[in-house]
Amino acid sequence: MTKFSDLNLNTKVLKAINDAGYETPTPIQAGAIPPALEGRDVLGIAQTGTGKTASFTLPMLSLLARGRARARMPRSLVLCPTRELAAQVAENFDAYSKYLKLTKALLIGGVSFKEQEAIIDKGVDVLIATPGRLLDHFERGKLILSDVKVMVVDEADRMLDMGFIPDIERIFGLTPFTRQTLFFSATMAPEIERITNTFLSNPERIEVARQATASETIEQGVVMFKASRRDREGSEKRRVLRALIDGEGEACTNAIIFCNRKTDVDICAKSLKKYGYDAAAIHGDLDQSQRTKTLESFRNGELRILVASDVAARGLDVPSVSHVFNFDVPGHAEDYVHRIGRTGRAGREGKAFTICSPRDEKAFDAVETLIQKEITRVENPVKKEPRKTRSKAKEDAPAETVEAPEVTAEPPKEEPRAKSSRSRSRGGRGRNDRNDDGKVVGMGDHLPSFIALSFDERRAG
Repeated sequence: MTKFSDLNLNTKVLKAINDAGYETPTPIQAGAIPPALEGRDVLGIAQTGTGKTASFTLPMLSLLARGRARARMPRSLVLCPTRELAAQVAENFDAYSKYLKLTKALLIGGVSFKEQEAIIDKGVDVLIATPGRLLDHFERGKLILSDVKVMVVDEADRMLDMGFIPDIERIFGLTPFTRQTLFFSATMAPEIERITNTFLSNPERIEVARQATASETIEQGVVMFKASRRDREGSEKRRVLRALIDGEGEACTNAIIFCNRKTDVDICAKSLKKYGYDAAAIHGDLDQSQRTKTLESFRNGELRILVASDVAARGLDVPSVSHVFNFDVPGHAEDYVHRIGRTGRAGREGKAFTICSPRDEKAFDAVETLIQKEITRVENPVKKEPRKTRSKAKEDAPAETVEAPEVTAEPPKEEPRAKSSRSRSRGGRGRNDRNDDGKVVGMGDHLPSFIALSFDERRAG
């Protein structure tokens, strides 16, 4: 079995790895590190949670151990699709470079430009950035990319989903042609393949799992949900979610709940808190400091449930997430793999549940087609009470004993009816009008004689 000590890494990097408690590399690490140390381009394809970050972090640190950075001219560049993933990569560099005298800068949105510029001006060995913020600094004239020796593109398929591909192509054009490129992705869409063919030179391809497959350690289930009424879908769906969480009991130590829309993230988090669950929201519209604080609380175990949009679906390394709940079926089937990949990491077992409404069935079919597996149907944990019809309700009601009334020989006398208000208002008497003594008049004793004649008699007369 291959060990990190067999991979020709820098001795100071190996020492940091030992301090972290790691001895054996994952398949993607064992496949990517040797060619990266040789200076070759690498194309790594692996599902989330397989250790891709260390696959480029460790060889980069070994390559950068010699040399010195110049002002505004970083020696290496790591591009990440989201702020959270960029921050996580930065943490990896801090952990594995603690015995090396290397500097790094993190360029992400939500942080002051001046603070970032001050760090860049001193010169950095490793620049970790999101594409938009990197180009902002470049256009301000605060950054020069002509000295980049190693360039990493992490979660390339997520870059595609978020519309960053034109920015990535532009950044490639700003770096030297002689750079070394390490390119990592969970899936290989045609657009991603086009970029690798254009910007990578004879790369070493490492594929450790079938494209877009879920880990075998994750137990998957789906609740086929249908609301009783359209205007009650949201509340009833949240009720199903709470029942799923409760059904897992103590086994659900912590969980990530994914929603498609940011508004649903907020509503779902507020609803859970209302019912006594320890939950908080994280999505792209929140302030960066709040996102960082919430994520840190979840990692430290201070927060049990994290309600998130897909901003948290890629690359976030929280090793011990026990459950993932898809409140919505994702619009892109690939996102399903990345969402549930937050659990069952590093060989651990995990559970993932999805709530599928009728309008999401087409998207759910695409998920099953992609992972080439039928997901187990789970019974709706919310038991619906059967509706009783009126007649059925009467039948179910307890019978009452009713004594029959005694039959008398003489029927009770009717009380004389009072004159109707209509008759009184007209001042006349209708055909059912009565005198004060109750005798019918009008069409009673006073029948006109011509009415009693037959038709022939009237015509003859």
